Amino acid sequence: MSNRGFIAILGAIAFVALLGFGLLAKGAEDVAVGEPAPDAPMPRLDGSGETRIADYRGSWVLVNFWASWCRPCEEESPAIEAFANRNRDRLVVLGINSEDNSVDANDFIDRYGLSWRMVEDDGERMETYGVLGLPESFLVDPNGDLALIQRGPVDERFLAERVEPLVRGATVEP
Repeated sequence: MSNRGFIAILGAIAFVALLGFGLLAKGAEDVAVGEPAPDAPMPRLDGSGETRIADYRGSWVLVNFWASWCRPCEEESPAIEAFANRNRDRLVVLGINSEDNSVDANDFIDRYGLSWRMVEDDGERMETYGVLGLPESFLVDPNGDLALIQRGPVDERFLAERVEPLVRGATVEP
């Protein structure tokens, strides 16, 4: 093969790769801070009915996408649990278990002693929120609008510096 043919093939491969990356990354633009949080009924993980974001209108809601097999989800869970307990009067944490089965999800919840509300996702919520990987978190204000988006895990510092001031009524620099 000539150099010119090889370069043409490499160029075509690069074009297809960039096109594919652009299509994957597009999901991240589906939601934005200041826009209404996507809202649709989601089945509760314990089988006791459905929940939707609108059920918590008037409260701050930290929506956390997670799975039992996700190592960063394991690492962030204790920080979210402590944060939820500390802000119980101001905040609801809604865990959206994605790409998982309910037995493994419930084992995870028991192992980490998680007390937040949990729902299941068949992948539709991940798509609606533009989730690219797990974990991801979305802070919804009392009016139902997105106030903060975190792509990737959260930790105690992030929750204390970025989320807690909003929940307590302060403003935060991006």
